[in-house]
Amino acid sequence: MSLRKALFMGSWYPAKSNECEKLIKEYLKDYKKCSRSNIVGGVVPHAGWYFSGSIACNVIHNLSLNKKPDVFIIMGMHLQENSLPYITNKGAFETPFGNISVDEELAQELLSKFNFIVEDESNFIPDNTIEVNLPFIKYFFPDTKILSLGIMPNNDCFKIADYLLSIIKKQNINFCVVASTDLTHYGKDYGFCIKESTKEALEFVKEENDKKIIDAILNLDEKLILKIAKKYKNACCSGSLACMVSLAKNFTNEKPEVIAYSTSYDKHKSDNFVSYVGCLI
Repeated sequence: MSLRKALFMGSWYPAKSNECEKLIKEYLKDYKKCSRSNIVGGVVPHAGWYFSGSIACNVIHNLSLNKKPDVFIIMGMHLQENSLPYITNKGAFETPFGNISVDEELAQELLSKFNFIVEDESNFIPDNTIEVNLPFIKYFFPDTKILSLGIMPNNDCFKIADYLLSIIKKQNINFCVVASTDLTHYGKDYGFCIKESTKEALEFVKEENDKKIIDAILNLDEKLILKIAKKYKNACCSGSLACMVSLAKNFTNEKPEVIAYSTSYDKHKSDNFVSYVGCLI
């Protein structure tokens, strides 16, 4: 079986399972239970665990209390508007808790319909957006298979969501889906610096810039997500975010819920900072 090696293990998160589990138990002390009765998906961040691990952990933990899926769909990757989508169609992903097998049948269904760039164990983009969340998925869903997708921020993402929807309904697939995205990247290092002070910048990001994209998520408006992210630079993986919302909204009548929000400034004071949100749909 081909195995996609974990490249961020030992740096962005621990390499040993006992060290990962110790951190997960610490993160669960911040646990906020979702008030909704039916959860099918969510939004997770993808910085190193030090900065955003607690948020991602608690989103995926909430999902595990509600679902026992056959497949866990995770969407991410930093792609451009003119990019093709990415997929891993066979084998498994390495995590400290053991390998996660790819849902090869579901991957093949998508490959029969769309022109994906196919990644394998020897040819793939080093990508933190998906990898840093895989240990949480394996820990809380030890027996699930995974479908890993890189989704570009253009209207073709909705075609992928619609086709996934048709497969899931036709085959009665039990699934969870998350989109991996961080929010505003602020500061000179990110080419986005419009306020005179860090205090003003933090207020702008939290109360204005991030609020726009979070409101679009809460309103389940996938088309607005793409427009807002492009205009305000407040979601680095907006294609995955829009695709996830477009799919997940078909399986719930309840409004999404924010369970956590923070910035890297909370952990490390700097003029350059990134913000994170955890949502459940």
